[in-house]
Amino acid sequence: MPLVFDVTDAPAVAQAAAEVARQAAGEPLRGLINNAGIAVGGPLLYQPIDVVRQHFEVNVLGLVQVTQAFLPLLGARPDFRGRPGRVINIGSVSGQVASPFMGAYVGTKFALEGLTATWRRELQLFGVGMVLIGLGVTKTPIWDKGIDLEPYRDTPYYAAAQRFAGYVNQTRDKGLSPEYVAGRLVSILETPRPRLRYTIAPDVLRSWIVPRLIPARVLDWLLGKGIGLLPPKR
Repeated sequence: MPLVFDVTDAPAVAQAAAEVARQAAGEPLRGLINNAGIAVGGPLLYQPIDVVRQHFEVNVLGLVQVTQAFLPLLGARPDFRGRPGRVINIGSVSGQVASPFMGAYVGTKFALEGLTATWRRELQLFGVGMVLIGLGVTKTPIWDKGIDLEPYRDTPYYAAAQRFAGYVNQTRDKGLSPEYVAGRLVSILETPRPRLRYTIAPDVLRSWIVPRLIPARVLDWLLGKGIGLLPPKR
């Protein structure tokens, strides 16, 4: 039974949770998968603060709001009887490996790492599990908006941002299918004792393992050289 609502709309979230409770008729909710999110690129130096704020409203505060609303149905309440459920938060490899020109999105995914860890420890009291997914590039409509570079045409970042946008367009064509990711999520939801964190990415070695092994200054230089973010030689 699809329930369509805006995760930033508190009354709509509450109404959705109430409807699920009504449909469940006293039975516990098995799982909640937080997947809503937006990603709008641009250099943080010039990106409008309203755009940055919207990322946090949807990707962080919206997720917190939805989770708070549904946690009692999963078992986070003193009078709960039954088998507690599980929350799966869809994070990103960008939650630990930051990309240039995606700062607002990256910031929300770094925040989700901390929120998930805190919640996981707090929810031990009720036996509700929480798992974080470090998701790589997936072929979903989140990429359709792309990176609108026109507002930054007259900034020093324009040429580098163009190169980065070209890289994004190449990698999204090699992304995971939603069907594959959904299958993995079902498996994780049904696993009796899941890991605390899973990385699901089309190229785990290149997008996750290697960037975390390279010293940060070296990675800064490699990224800067690759897309033209190093200062000009004088």
